[in-house]
Amino acid sequence: MYLPAAPHLRLLRLLRDEGPVSRAELGDRLELSRPRLLAEVARLVAAELIVEAGMAASRGGRRSTLVELHPRLRFAAVDMGATSIDVEITNGRLEPLAAYREPVDIRSGPKAILQRVHDLLAKAKVEGVYEKLDGVGVGVPGPVSFRDGVPVSPPIMPGWDRYPVRELLTREYGCPAVVDNDVNIMAIGERHGGVAHSVDDFLFVKIGTGVGCGIHLAGGVFRGVDGCAGDIGHIQVETNGPVCTCGNTGCLEALFGGAALARDALAAARSGESPALAARLGDGRKATVTARDVADGAAEGDITCIRLIRDGGRRVGSVLATLVSFANPSMIVIGGGLAQLGHVLLAEIRSVVYRRSLPLATGNLPVVLSELGNRAGVTGAAVLASDAVFEQAS
Repeated sequence: MYLPAAPHLRLLRLLRDEGPVSRAELGDRLELSRPRLLAEVARLVAAELIVEAGMAASRGGRRSTLVELHPRLRFAAVDMGATSIDVEITNGRLEPLAAYREPVDIRSGPKAILQRVHDLLAKAKVEGVYEKLDGVGVGVPGPVSFRDGVPVSPPIMPGWDRYPVRELLTREYGCPAVVDNDVNIMAIGERHGGVAHSVDDFLFVKIGTGVGCGIHLAGGVFRGVDGCAGDIGHIQVETNGPVCTCGNTGCLEALFGGAALARDALAAARSGESPALAARLGDGRKATVTARDVADGAAEGDITCIRLIRDGGRRVGSVLATLVSFANPSMIVIGGGLAQLGHVLLAEIRSVVYRRSLPLATGNLPVVLSELGNRAGVTGAAVLASDAVFEQAS
């Protein structure tokens, strides 16, 4: 059950999402009496979260004063993946002021990865992007206790179990910090500024190194009791399939995550089964082939590349068909690194979902690619950071 947000939180979110609004319109939109609105505005001005921004256009009679978020507000958004880090600094409207991306190996451990995050944030400060941070949002590629701000037994993140990520960031930057699973922040990002902008009930499926599902229901992310809802990469799809990083066999992720696709594509290249992939592997100087190589090979008509993508899409689609029957979402959004496999993948997922789910659940169910692409994560992390700051303004 999602309770209505407090007036101050609704006010700050409205200014974040829509820009300057007059006091008169704020009163109408938030359904607050004039004395209550004036008191809320005065308190948030004193807290340096909002400022007056000139006069609004006349609505007949005395002109009202515009109110906007304080221009000094700065949020840090961090999206950690298995093989890369994305960092953005935004203003209060969540408009990016600086963006950084670099390759990493999440298996190198929390101290090394968080030091790289600190270095990138320090670089932004030296470049004059911010003087102080007001909030930090972080996504990590594994299960997270959202309540405690720590990863919990993440299969591909050795050394991260119960590591106090939120506590360390809060202490380091002297501001609220929030930590969530990477696919949850992608779902939040897509809801804020992507294809699901006006959709309250949808599934965001990340297909990258791992496979996960952000469950956005009734206007908010459903995380489950312990924060691991949506971990669909570890649903078994083949009884006698390969061993997964979680220790079980035949998981979806073990058959069609980034590592699985690279494994199968490399085997096809070395055996000569795929001429397109064999050509890309060349004379042996290139150690592996990538999802991009598979996508390009499929575009050239390589039968093996097309089969690899369709097999993956069929497995993902079979899991999603079950979720559609269970949750009855109004949209499915596909994102993550393997979304670059494009419309061959999307068409196969759609075909299986529409064929395996009841017509009532799929009659008006778009299955689409993410509009935000690799910015979905940092966008959602910025939303979470701003919400953490706004909630503390009570």
